Amino acid sequence: MEAPTYESSGSPNRPHEKEGGILSTIDVDHDHGADTDLHRSLSTRHLTMIALGSSIGMGLWLGSGTSLMNGGPAAIFIGYLLSGTMIWAVSHSIGEMAVVYPLPSAFVQWSSIFISEAAGFTLGWSYYFQFFITLANELQGVVTVLNFWTDKVPTAAWISIFWVVIVLINVWAVKFFGEVEVAASTIKFSWIIIVIISLTVVSAGGAPGEGPIGFRYWNAEPFTHGFKGFLSVMPTCIFAMSGSENTALVAAETNNPRKSVPRAVGSIWLRLSLFYILGSLMVTITVSPHDPNLFGASGTNASPFVIAYRNAGLVPLAHIMNAVVFISVVSTGSIQVYAGSRTLMGLSHLKMAPKFFGKADRVGRPVAGLALTLVIGGGLAYLNVNNSGAQVFSWFSNLTSLLTLFGWGMICASHLRMRYAWKAQGRSPSELPWKSWTYPFGAIWGLFWCVVLIIVEFYLSVWPLGGKPTAKNFFSNYVSVVAIIVIYIGALIYYKGPLLNDARSIDLDQFRRFYVDPRDEEAKAQKTGVKKYLSKGIGFVFN
Repeated sequence: MEAPTYESSGSPNRPHEKEGGILSTIDVDHDHGADTDLHRSLSTRHLTMIALGSSIGMGLWLGSGTSLMNGGPAAIFIGYLLSGTMIWAVSHSIGEMAVVYPLPSAFVQWSSIFISEAAGFTLGWSYYFQFFITLANELQGVVTVLNFWTDKVPTAAWISIFWVVIVLINVWAVKFFGEVEVAASTIKFSWIIIVIISLTVVSAGGAPGEGPIGFRYWNAEPFTHGFKGFLSVMPTCIFAMSGSENTALVAAETNNPRKSVPRAVGSIWLRLSLFYILGSLMVTITVSPHDPNLFGASGTNASPFVIAYRNAGLVPLAHIMNAVVFISVVSTGSIQVYAGSRTLMGLSHLKMAPKFFGKADRVGRPVAGLALTLVIGGGLAYLNVNNSGAQVFSWFSNLTSLLTLFGWGMICASHLRMRYAWKAQGRSPSELPWKSWTYPFGAIWGLFWCVVLIIVEFYLSVWPLGGKPTAKNFFSNYVSVVAIIVIYIGALIYYKGPLLNDARSIDLDQFRRFYVDPRDEEAKAQKTGVKKYLSKGIGFVFN
């Protein structure tokens, strides 16, 4: 079956053919429902760098310390490896859908279209919770990072100062936000290469502070608390990788999603291998899981990367490393505000949130969404005033990882349902502007592990590592799932719709973006040129 294309008009027409092939070209001037007050001011460069660095924050730089302590070197490495395969699969599902449906609050709208309105409503609000919880976690993480240099400044003061910094980053123009994130991602990306090279040298015995380490810690104790310790690492690994899906949100503000999104998806392997897998490996071969200064232990609560340099006698590199951690935490916090405000905008356009959240000002900022996200996330960060940073991190990372797993699972499910609806309506995959080579196995793999890990986190919430079952522990770590269930039941009652939308009646064109095939345009231009040339020749002969 040949891929149908559409006439260049304000709305999609059904394909029509002419003898010898299809007559029309594809419309690129209208997004058929995707347009909002947002401005398409982010380029491929912005999208690619945000995809590379959006999830590199407190989870990797600081959370790896608690993971190393609770699970051991083998556990943290395997945990990031498994989590990496999951986000790889999720990113490919996002890529295929974001090119053809580049919508604000993308995965929320995809779930509403391809699964049900109740599912989209639940995903939207639960995902919004994740954004302001992660913002709070990153803000309180700033305190831990800065305490490496001084503990004279009150916790509340640090949180207030950098809350204002994040406000300033997000209230300026979207292009400024993009440039800030490009700069931060460039620093993260460049520094991780230095980390891998330098810590390899440290492990081999090339540092002044200690001799060869090799795989000493792997050989001594690969798993510090057995299988349960390994399971306890997974929430932190998921939390560390949360944010990778923000590529879908940024796609709604790019000039050409068909070009930008596949490039961003293609860069995922680089981030996975460099930042997470090789980065976590460097920690496991240079830092003991019993180091008292690890984040979550009894000492300075420092990043394991900082500890590695300090133990090796490379104090200047330890300070630079802590500065990079600081930049990463502030950058990731900024992205949460960006993503949260765009999620609320999408919910408003779907009539799932108050109408004023759907408005943007003249430069494309969703002001109401920005304000609410900044106020709630900033307020929650002050929990760190009366609790330890590691304890607050544990609460927030567990809550966020559950919301992330739910979101990733729904993205994979939406992808499977989109393809099913595509097939049920007699359309060919060749009609898609970009196709993922991982379908359907990638989406199935991602969905399977999301379900399994949600069950694992239930087990850890009831029977925590190193503790006894308590109602307080269960709800502080698993309340996200309770909230998801309550929201979903309420949405089902309100919408009174089916559990699954009928695949044969889903409108696949209403929110679709249509693209011109460059080859068709080139052929059209050549054909026009030939006609002009012939008409000039005929005019010359008869004159």
